[in-house]
Amino acid sequence: MSTEIAEIRQLLKELVISQKETDAKFKETDSKFKETDAKFQETNKKVKEAFDLFTSQWGRLMESLVEGDIIRIFNERGIKVQDTSTRRKGSYQGENYEFDIIAHNGKETVIIEVKTTLRVSDVKSFIKKLPKARTYLRMDDDEVIYGAIAYLQADAGSEIFAQKEKLFVIRATGDSAAIINQSDFVAEKF
Repeated sequence: MSTEIAEIRQLLKELVISQKETDAKFKETDSKFKETDAKFQETNKKVKEAFDLFTSQWGRLMESLVEGDIIRIFNERGIKVQDTSTRRKGSYQGENYEFDIIAHNGKETVIIEVKTTLRVSDVKSFIKKLPKARTYLRMDDDEVIYGAIAYLQADAGSEIFAQKEKLFVIRATGDSAAIINQSDFVAEKF
């Protein structure tokens, strides 16, 4: 019986040693999982930064494409704008604002929102900003403000929605931009 007890004790010692080795391996595996998770988080951060940079640069490219034709296309529509400003940002009484392109002549101003893909929600958001533009930009009460949406592609009839909301709608193509509203279109004055 004592040999059996000795064998059982030996097996228990081996089991304890094996369990300690297993615990150590679990700790090592857990540590490697944490390292891998940290690497994934760092990679995700870098991918997001790269995507944000690409999106920002793409947006600037779109704005530049549209801006190059703004004076011509609005002059053709009888709005004799003379110059443009881009990326007008600021804050007024705690509200931040940004306008992509502003075309003006001192009496008339066209504020243009530029989107790569235009969505109805973009139009709605822009329409909410336009009535505040006079205050944000500290414009005279007699200056006329028009709104315009420019886009490369439109989603779900958003360009039609923008026209119904009395905005100028500008379609950007590979090398130019054009107003797509009918020639008799009358824009809202904000």
